[in-house]
Amino acid sequence: MGGLLALSRVIDRINSLIGRSASWLILLAIFVSAINAIIRKLFSLSSNAWLELQWYLYGGAFLLAAAYTLLENEHIRIDVIYGRWSRRVQHWIDLIGTLCFLLPFCVIMISLVYPSLMTSLRTHEISMNAGGLIIWPAKAILLAGFVLLFVQGLSELIKKIAVMRGLVPDPHGHVDAHDTIMQEARLMTVATDNRNDDNGGRA
Repeated sequence: MGGLLALSRVIDRINSLIGRSASWLILLAIFVSAINAIIRKLFSLSSNAWLELQWYLYGGAFLLAAAYTLLENEHIRIDVIYGRWSRRVQHWIDLIGTLCFLLPFCVIMISLVYPSLMTSLRTHEISMNAGGLIIWPAKAILLAGFVLLFVQGLSELIKKIAVMRGLVPDPHGHVDAHDTIMQEARLMTVATDNRNDDNGGRA
């Protein structure tokens, strides 16, 4: 198990680095969007390539950070039922969900995207929009996203088994539905109060 845990740590470090780096794509997409809007307003010039570049950047941020989000246990889940069970049952739910849903879904997506990517590379496929970009980078990002998500799923599987066997501490602890709802309600209340204070200050 020690070797598998070492592999898991390597996967975690790689996806952490990629996920944190991918967040900069959002800033770059905002910059491209702003430049495109300024040029369009001032000079009445625009291009589908600029619009598609924004889609590529946003898509890249989402796909390349998906594995990192899984690592941080930040994916949206329905805690109404999940949170009512003991932590041991939650471990089993996570284990079965990863084995039966996450990993097979990633395998299916990889098997579908890879041939399409190879076709795009071979035929030099270009967007159907006038002045659009080449297609293969978008498909390559899609493939990379699911590959990273698959290997992170393996890492989570290794860690989950190790936690259930008592070899490592539980990194996330028990998820309680009531506590989760109350915490979200408190955050929303604080955000609303801050917004009202800002509005009052401007008034």
